[in-house]
Amino acid sequence: MKHILSILIITFTFSTFAQQKENETTGKFEEVFNYLSSYYVDEFDGAAITDAAIVAMLKELDPHSYLISKEEVQGANEKIDGSFVGVGIRFDIIDDTLTVVNTIEGGPCELVGVRAGDKIVAIDGETVAGVGLQTPGVRERLMGTKGSLVVLGIKRRGENEILSYDVRRDKIPLFSVASSYMVTEKTGYIKVTSFARTTMDEFKEALLKLKKAGMKNLILDLQENPGGLLHVAKYMVDQFLANDKLIVYSEGRAQPRQNMYADDKDTQGQYYDETKSGHFEKGKLVVLVNENSASASEIVAGAIQDWDRGLIVGRRTFGKGLVQRPYKLSDGSEVRITIARYYTPSGRFIQSPYDDGVDAYFQADLNRYLSGELMHQDSIKFPDSLQYQTLKLKRTVYGGGGVMPDFFVPIDTLELTKMYRDISRKGCISTYAFSYVDNNRDKLNAAYPTFEKFRSDFDIEKEAMPGFWEQVKADGITYSESDYLTSKKLIHTLIKARIASNLWDFAKFYEIYNIAENEAFIKGLELIEGKKIEELGLDY
Repeated sequence: MKHILSILIITFTFSTFAQQKENETTGKFEEVFNYLSSYYVDEFDGAAITDAAIVAMLKELDPHSYLISKEEVQGANEKIDGSFVGVGIRFDIIDDTLTVVNTIEGGPCELVGVRAGDKIVAIDGETVAGVGLQTPGVRERLMGTKGSLVVLGIKRRGENEILSYDVRRDKIPLFSVASSYMVTEKTGYIKVTSFARTTMDEFKEALLKLKKAGMKNLILDLQENPGGLLHVAKYMVDQFLANDKLIVYSEGRAQPRQNMYADDKDTQGQYYDETKSGHFEKGKLVVLVNENSASASEIVAGAIQDWDRGLIVGRRTFGKGLVQRPYKLSDGSEVRITIARYYTPSGRFIQSPYDDGVDAYFQADLNRYLSGELMHQDSIKFPDSLQYQTLKLKRTVYGGGGVMPDFFVPIDTLELTKMYRDISRKGCISTYAFSYVDNNRDKLNAAYPTFEKFRSDFDIEKEAMPGFWEQVKADGITYSESDYLTSKKLIHTLIKARIASNLWDFAKFYEIYNIAENEAFIKGLELIEGKKIEELGLDY
């Protein structure tokens, strides 16, 4: 009894001491704030300096714990949820006019007859053309409550009168599977841009569609994918791994180790949806990554690499190995706090160091470029202490600073001439491609009834380039023949790909761009259609 009493006294004393230290810390903040309120020389915004204090406090911890203002919470959650409430258009602001680039299939605008190329000049009676409207203003006016009415005044080519459309706002999907198609008779391609709540339904649908078309090999493109939800990454890997294999595990100071397995339940005893798993456990697999592939993308790449299930192709990934959980605050804002580290199946912790501070951490792309890493694999140095072995073939892989690909593909900077950079900064290519399609839509639809005919027969030099150079000149860009010859293939490819995306949908962009300019894709296709996977003895 005395022993138990001693434990209780020690526990109570420790708890009281911890509470006292916490009170001292928070009390110190309140003291300073009260002094400011009573004596500071000017009036000040108390909410603003409180937010600034929270931001500074979180910045001292790690790069991925952060505050989201109440104004930004909705937008942040939309990306995770994979949907928002709106009218269902892709738009651009061209010549100070809100212009419909495409309507979203099945969305409110398409259902009432709004078309690509329509210019929205009024919203609920308010003139929005020629008034300096910006993208946030468009979102503010077109988004709203599901079922609410918005009246669009539209100027359409060939119509003298302003057309009025009553549009009922509805839930609009934010697609994270940007493109999926058959590259060859046996190799399919899927481009995933984020890991949202809807991603796995989209991914499974694309996977099954390609399998039905005869897919035996898959190129999964996670380049530029910044990540998202951890459990969605688990579901994706679950398409490729069998036999209860470990996919990822996480643990933190206040969170015990949690394992996620293929075709199994998690450590909390919750079963995953079996209809979403195991659809490509057999077949050659290549995963494309680069320096902007992060978080959930790295979970997928790390698990595939650790189990020798496929080849990782591209450049070293960003290196985000921390798990965040959102917590709502009383004013409607939200704080996302790092609660755990995650590890690949071999035990790799792939978080990039952040000892030099948050600002330096987020300049990793620039630092990698300046060090030559993006161009030369030999510039990447890993200490021996970060060496791990894959679980089947015992190949050497590395932790600490991203996932290093099995096959390195350097970034190509040769085509990036000064003239091309000027063209890119001015947005000439996307603006011209849209106006070209808008001015020639009927003619193009008649000449190219299918995408396949457009891809094979469209003569970019003859049909589109004269008008493009007129726009370049109008935008004040100096033409350089030598720059053009160096950047010609890139410029032609991007214009043709943008025209295709405006004529059909954005997924078509990748079908043209990949085979001409996506060096990681070209290398991945060579590897997957060749014998390298068999020679290495990978599990397929």
